Amino acid sequence: MINQTKALKLVKIYSIVCDRFEKELKYTCERFSNNNKQEFTDQEIMTIYLFAVQEEQRTDIKQIHRYACEYLLDWFPKLGSYAGFSNRLNQLTEAFRGFAASLFDDLLPSDCSKGQSLLDSMPIITCSGKRSGKVARDLTNKGYCSTKSLYYYGVKLHALAFRRLNSIPFPEEILISPASENDLNVFKEAWSGKTGRSFFGDKIYNNLDFFTELEQEKKSIMMTPIKGVKGQCQAIKNMDKAANDLFSTAVSRIRQPIESLFNWLIQKTDIQRASKVRSTKGLLIHIFGKIASAFISLIF
Repeated sequence: MINQTKALKLVKIYSIVCDRFEKELKYTCERFSNNNKQEFTDQEIMTIYLFAVQEEQRTDIKQIHRYACEYLLDWFPKLGSYAGFSNRLNQLTEAFRGFAASLFDDLLPSDCSKGQSLLDSMPIITCSGKRSGKVARDLTNKGYCSTKSLYYYGVKLHALAFRRLNSIPFPEEILISPASENDLNVFKEAWSGKTGRSFFGDKIYNNLDFFTELEQEKKSIMMTPIKGVKGQCQAIKNMDKAANDLFSTAVSRIRQPIESLFNWLIQKTDIQRASKVRSTKGLLIHIFGKIASAFISLIF
């Protein structure tokens, strides 16, 4: 059994999930068979997962199932075995993705600067670079994280977030790519069509030709710390150093809060460690389920 405060949160989460299912999520996991009506519903599975991660910090599926068996069986008597729970959960990857996106839309704070966006990425690690990655090979590969000075197998989580003064930025969109994918390529494919924006990124986004064209066509600009020019003479470097350092410091201060967004996600859900994932669907549940669990906590 759980106490009354937690029980109210559980009911609230279930109500939100059911409401989203009725509006849109049911179309992401339709079953076209005679077994299309389940006694243990998809809404109940999502509720258990979201509640256990958000309220109890149970980040592993086996831990979540064990917790549900011990404390939530009165609420979900048709829970069943761990194998059945895990299999059903893996069928809800698109439902979790859609649920997380709907939370971004519904919980958008009023103090967001919609003309200013922060960009960054962080690694989701399935195993260290010293080993050979064998999980979700259609999504993962080997990459390098300069922040951690670490080679790893996994994916990158890319975030485009609205700037908020004196607060953690709020995500507009979140995407995943193989670990080796260049952040600039992801921006070109996914976000270069946005107009009238001021983007703030790190040095990986430094591409003068591309962003000059973007400014002319879309009226959007990219601000990054100044990147050194190869072969430039020392006299010119010294002459420009003071101005370049001031500009780079200003840009870094503006974009730094997006690292706080990632740290908040890691603290809430341990999203960065995916070493126990065993399939592509499991990896997607790990990512989008954890994101949804973190942001549903803002409702409370």
